[in-house]
Amino acid sequence: MKSEMRAIEITKYGKPEVLQICTRPVPIPKEGELLIKVSAAGINRPDILQRSGYYPVPEGASDLPGLEVAGEIVGGDVRNGNFQLGDRVCALVQGGGYAEFCIAPAEQCLKVPNGLSMIEAASLPETFFTVWSNVFQRANLASGETLLVQGGTSGIGVAAIQIANALGHRVFATAGSDEKCRATEQLGAVRGINYKSENFCEVVKEMTSGKGVDVILDMVAGSYVPQEINCLADDGRLAIIALLGGGSTNLDLAQLLRRRLTVTGSTLRPRSVEFKAKIAFELQKIVWPLLESKAVKPVIYKVFPLEQAVQAHLMMEEGLHIGKIMLTMQ
Repeated sequence: MKSEMRAIEITKYGKPEVLQICTRPVPIPKEGELLIKVSAAGINRPDILQRSGYYPVPEGASDLPGLEVAGEIVGGDVRNGNFQLGDRVCALVQGGGYAEFCIAPAEQCLKVPNGLSMIEAASLPETFFTVWSNVFQRANLASGETLLVQGGTSGIGVAAIQIANALGHRVFATAGSDEKCRATEQLGAVRGINYKSENFCEVVKEMTSGKGVDVILDMVAGSYVPQEINCLADDGRLAIIALLGGGSTNLDLAQLLRRRLTVTGSTLRPRSVEFKAKIAFELQKIVWPLLESKAVKPVIYKVFPLEQAVQAHLMMEEGLHIGKIMLTMQ
């Protein structure tokens, strides 16, 4: 086993150029943790926020960016029998994913679904944990209900559309171009809505006979929130997971009271291992079979070697991608 590894560190807060290749000691797993030799890691919006100084690292977590990885277990606590050395796993981590080795709590590791490559598996944890936690646990999307996904071609959006569609829900999605809207429909949305040329609330109301949708997954917030309140059906739930449109808005509280609406929000990174373990259990039971049957498929847009993390972040910020941007540890 090597004692040192290549990694990408944030030298200071700023633009993508602050990401630099470095050499770090291979992390040492504690009780309940596994050491993973990383094959691939996903790029996510929180990585951009961390690099820019807007997403503090939780106490005790690695300062290296990267919240999801896939690779081979090469050390750590395998005594409970769920994993063995050599197992291929993907994992949700609090940081440290942009590196050749990474530690993860065993409860946040899942075996790579049959038929998936390491790159495909590494694209799953952050987005799938986030979608399951917010759409199906917090917002409790139930049988027969409808879902609107804001940002339908992001990693989160691609996962949300496919999972909800595979579980029998009617899904709508917004995107910033006609090409992206068609992509959301190919993924399972009944209607892709170009937010630059269409009013998403009007389209949804028209397509639901005036009722609106039961759940909205929102990563924009800001000025979108009043429209989303109008877009919700009675007893509807708005789940906010990011603030790309800003953290302030005007909220019609009378509608919340009169129509029994719920507005909720969450961030996943600071939550406990026990909380994430419950998500992992449900993903393994309900969603992993959908991946193995190809009812849900990873969507990989571009793969970069670790040394090109700067280019990967530039692509993420450009916002033209459909699906996930990935790093490999070649």
